[in-house]
Amino acid sequence: MKISIITATFNSAATVKDTLVSIREQDFRDIEHIIIDGGSRDDTVGIVAGFPHVAKCVSEKDKGIYDAMNKGLALATGDVIGILNSDDIYTGPEIISMIAAVFEDQAVKTCYADLQYVRPGDLDKIIRAWKTGAFKKKNFYRGWMPPHPTFFVRKEVYDRVGLFDTSLRSAADYEMMLRILLKNEIPAHYIPRVIVKMRAGGMSNVSLWNRIRANKEDRLAWKLNGLKPHFFTLYAKPLRKLPQFIIR
Repeated sequence: MKISIITATFNSAATVKDTLVSIREQDFRDIEHIIIDGGSRDDTVGIVAGFPHVAKCVSEKDKGIYDAMNKGLALATGDVIGILNSDDIYTGPEIISMIAAVFEDQAVKTCYADLQYVRPGDLDKIIRAWKTGAFKKKNFYRGWMPPHPTFFVRKEVYDRVGLFDTSLRSAADYEMMLRILLKNEIPAHYIPRVIVKMRAGGMSNVSLWNRIRANKEDRLAWKLNGLKPHFFTLYAKPLRKLPQFIIR
């Protein structure tokens, strides 16, 4: 089994080394690490060049992170595909081996796990703990979603459902998971373990305006899939984050 991991970068010199080391140190050998860079003006590409495990690196102007992810999906040749952001890391060298073991069961089409938000300058300082729980379709209607950096998908699923919708600036990952798990009813396997550390400060959370825009895009994500949320679904989605600040 080959596992492709796509990392989109843009002026990521401050953090991308941690991501690269995290993947280089995995004990699973058949990893295809694909870097899609948006034409960085800092030393991102130079740093990537120092990691010979990287299978493919493309650096050119793009139309945003989801366009970059689509380029990565087009290049990926693995049986299973994961996406790790350029400021995220896996929590140990055994993570991809564990993912591969899950997909040895041919009935498993997607899987996801838990995630921790950490301080940008201290990867050991946990500030939010995202524990997702087992997959139930009804939970989407209660504002639930799995953490996208922990979401692994068989290539055949992407071939079936298509690429990220680049008309969405911050909710294309949410729309993709709605499309896969809810609209197409493709089952998901939950791994009850933290497998990714993410630096805090995501696009949809950095300001009130971004949060309002993200809510509008979340609503559009349902509409694009011909799905209708409950009246409270998209208000429950950000509220579900509050318990994550109670670190267990």
